[in-house]
Amino acid sequence: MTVAVSPTRSRTPAGLRLGGIRSGNHPWKIRLVSHAERRETPQFRAAKKAAKKILAEMSEDRLPYGPGPTASEHWEMHHGGSLWVRGTGGWRLYRARVGVEWSMQFCAAPERIDRLRQDAAELVAAFPLTLPALVALGYEEAEDLLRTPITDADGVESWTDSLFNACVPLTRGNHQGILPKVPGEHHYPWPIKGADYFRFDDFRLWVTLPDGTHGAVTPVDRRGSGDGHVRLMHVPEGSAAADSVARAQDLGVMAVLPPNSSAALQAFAQQIEPGQRTASGPLAPRAARRSRTRRRTHRTPSA
Repeated sequence: MTVAVSPTRSRTPAGLRLGGIRSGNHPWKIRLVSHAERRETPQFRAAKKAAKKILAEMSEDRLPYGPGPTASEHWEMHHGGSLWVRGTGGWRLYRARVGVEWSMQFCAAPERIDRLRQDAAELVAAFPLTLPALVALGYEEAEDLLRTPITDADGVESWTDSLFNACVPLTRGNHQGILPKVPGEHHYPWPIKGADYFRFDDFRLWVTLPDGTHGAVTPVDRRGSGDGHVRLMHVPEGSAAADSVARAQDLGVMAVLPPNSSAALQAFAQQIEPGQRTASGPLAPRAARRSRTRRRTHRTPSA
């Protein structure tokens, strides 16, 4: 079963003039304040320094989230649960069950953050090269961080700004970006945003919907199947499609857009012939060549 998603025009409620203002008995306000009260802790400075040394040792094809920043940019460190370990093949990054964002530490129960510490300690113990390698990089606090139970706000703060939480290396766009440029982890759901790091290069995950909002879509079948339908995975609140996506979730079905929809044509634009009016059909020759090249590249060598 599919739910058809059709844009609807919003209408101004009767009695409300455009440009008018309504207020209730309990008004609310939002203040936009600077981060003057936020200080960069010594723990965070040490963690960033170590993370940058780790990144300098990695080749570009080993970076956890694709190519690094351009020459005019720099790495941004995301408090996303960064479990760095050293294996026989070099450094690798695992993600913790949850990352503790800087502002979220103030609602964090110490005993729950200590569970994250225990998880990290067990993982690092499975990679015995890690702690000596971190000491060699100058990050000598790693062992104490992993060994010391977290029981108070000071312990939460130390963990929050440590190498094992605060150093997921991202470009600025992937960290804080907003569509239509780049979707950042701070603004888009991780189960959707995560696909940016493993999708085919010629599949467009984020598309512009008919009402001008941006959504995320995914194919409904494997590459080369010829099926050009796309499943609408995420839309912002306020989008004309939001109610249909929510209704589909309630029913346990998919919100699917047809192959001739603008969303499907955007998503598959690099896999179909220019000017084609449907996303269904065989892969365009250029896309088929990429598939064959990829299969040859990833074929396991014979013994």
